[in-house]
Amino acid sequence: MSLGRLLMRLLIVPLGAAVAVCVAVLVVIAAHWNRFMDLAAAYAGSGDDLALLLFVAGPWIAFVISVSAVAMMLPAAFGVLIAEVFAIRTWIFHAANGALSAWVGLTTMVQMNKPYDFYSEPLIAVGAGIAAGFAYWLVAGWSAGFWKPVFSPPPGAAPPPATPA
Repeated sequence: MSLGRLLMRLLIVPLGAAVAVCVAVLVVIAAHWNRFMDLAAAYAGSGDDLALLLFVAGPWIAFVISVSAVAMMLPAAFGVLIAEVFAIRTWIFHAANGALSAWVGLTTMVQMNKPYDFYSEPLIAVGAGIAAGFAYWLVAGWSAGFWKPVFSPPPGAAPPPATPA
């Protein structure tokens, strides 16, 4: 039974991470929608050029944002590892893990002199991390751990007797 659960976790955790990165990218795109449209309008001469530009440049911009989102969410792997080992299943832990990892990843990218234009605002990056952490919890975090939690009472254990008042 636990081998099957371990194999399931080996499939669900990467799927949850991929969904988390996609959600982080969507949050950043939604937060910077006006900047996207300004960039598209600045380089477009006519309506036909705008459609071609969005067809060609849109996937490239999404790819650049995805790569930077993966770099920012890399510290979240430590939090996911902690959640899996200790079977931490609360959404608050995973949302905080996403926010903290986005902040750590953002400060690391700024210190490496690679400030990406769409991650220049820390509030949006941390918001994307919170959304990514919550998305990870929805896919994989709610059932974290491939064994039962360490500090939980055994199933079927009777509650302690109440003391009469």
